[in-house]
Amino acid sequence: MSEPAAEQWQRLSSRVVWVDVLVSVLSLLPGVAAIWVFGADPSLTALWPLAFVAVAGLSGAAADILRWAFTAYRLTATDIEQRSGVFVRRHRTLHRDRVRSVDIATKLRHRIAGLRIVTVGAGQQAGAGEAALVLDALSAADADALREDLFNTTVASPWPTATTADVLDTTDKRGEREGGDRAAEVLAVFKPWWAVYNMFSIWAYAMAAGLLWGGFWLLSSFGIDVVGVVANMADWDSLGWVVITILVLAVTGLLGALGLGVNFLLSYWKFELARIRTGDHSHLRTRRGLLSTREVLRDELRMRGMSISEPLLWRWMRMADTNVITTGLNAWDPQEPTAILPRGPVTESHRVAGKIFGPENPFEATLTKHPRTALRRRLWWGTAGSAAAPAALLLPALTGVIPGWMPWAAAAAWPPALLAAVVAYRALGHAIADEYVVVRSGLLSRTTSALRRDAVSTVAVRQSLLQRRLGLATVSAMTAAGWSTYEIPDVPADQAAGLASDAAPGVLCDFIEQGRPLASTIMAK
Repeated sequence: MSEPAAEQWQRLSSRVVWVDVLVSVLSLLPGVAAIWVFGADPSLTALWPLAFVAVAGLSGAAADILRWAFTAYRLTATDIEQRSGVFVRRHRTLHRDRVRSVDIATKLRHRIAGLRIVTVGAGQQAGAGEAALVLDALSAADADALREDLFNTTVASPWPTATTADVLDTTDKRGEREGGDRAAEVLAVFKPWWAVYNMFSIWAYAMAAGLLWGGFWLLSSFGIDVVGVVANMADWDSLGWVVITILVLAVTGLLGALGLGVNFLLSYWKFELARIRTGDHSHLRTRRGLLSTREVLRDELRMRGMSISEPLLWRWMRMADTNVITTGLNAWDPQEPTAILPRGPVTESHRVAGKIFGPENPFEATLTKHPRTALRRRLWWGTAGSAAAPAALLLPALTGVIPGWMPWAAAAAWPPALLAAVVAYRALGHAIADEYVVVRSGLLSRTTSALRRDAVSTVAVRQSLLQRRLGLATVSAMTAAGWSTYEIPDVPADQAAGLASDAAPGVLCDFIEQGRPLASTIMAK
């Protein structure tokens, strides 16, 4: 009996073969131009960067052609299947009801050819050696059709938001009609000045190092003496090493900042965050990219909350990162599938949170401050940590092994450590806001997370020796989404068990002894 037409095995688009042939030709052009146009020495020593580009381009194209020849996929009523592999054949099957996200990306060469890279995420764990199902590459029409078919099995969103009819009534301001019963409510759009928030970073120097290194070898391959050009730009001996150091740091920092800014604009140009509704189905969709584009749909049924993080060194800029807490997406993924906004103003993060959560926005809840003993604990740890280095250097200094000023120099870390303790204490806060438990903590990145209480599967109350002496405890709410564990550190010990019971309704009922205070019951267990 033959398979239905919709369930027959299909290949990737044949256009990927012609794209890879073109890539192979283009990868050879820099080397040819260097030899025939600029007269470069045709030796491996002189042209090894260009040779590396050519080898990488040819090998990548050959691998893509083999992958196309040995890869097939099909979508059935219950599963999506993929067969792949040249020497070792693999047959993967993902149940459609396990699909968490569908990521559609395009590199520049794919975009020119009308191709898309489809990544189907289904709760895989990178640490366990698992990987998402990737189809590289499908035609744009096939990619859109596959995404629509995969998400036909999802159900209504748990968020208390407006109905589809309400969204369609506001399409003139915040939404658009996308055809059929599909409606998009636009929640946020790209603003070019957000690039400023992404230019000030220590990674600017890493970006500058990469640009300078690549530029040096590229120009050298074409016979340009880069060192000689730089040496003739100024009288470096007369400037002195202090001025040269400041000048190098300033120039490289500026170059790196500009590189980060350009990279941000290329990555997030035409960014859009929208809520997509098809009947009772609801997803959060992000689109972004200029040369290479990316589109990710996240099933709102899988979402358990949201986190807003404010990095310490950029907090003065009111900068924030915004991520959803959802199952099935790897929080460590460098592609950041959980990020629904680019790094930008914290006011924008809170505005979008209000759009997603509706009128009962947990990020507007008043947080409970933690006791002063929590500050004492952090001051103690700051003092102990900053005293470790001077104590280790004291004996070598007394015996003359090292200069006597080194322990004093190490002790200079004490004031910054105390300041960091105060900053960490001021970041503490928590609240129970209707259906959400809200936690805030963090020194390097002050993170406020709103987690659905019905998503908490496990709750723990623990005490260290110092916490027990100070009358403090840490409450941990555990879930299958996001970072898995969301902690409320250093709450009063006599309130910890009650807070744990409120954070996970019903979880502790079987452990509560009648006629005995809840706190003593939990702490005893």
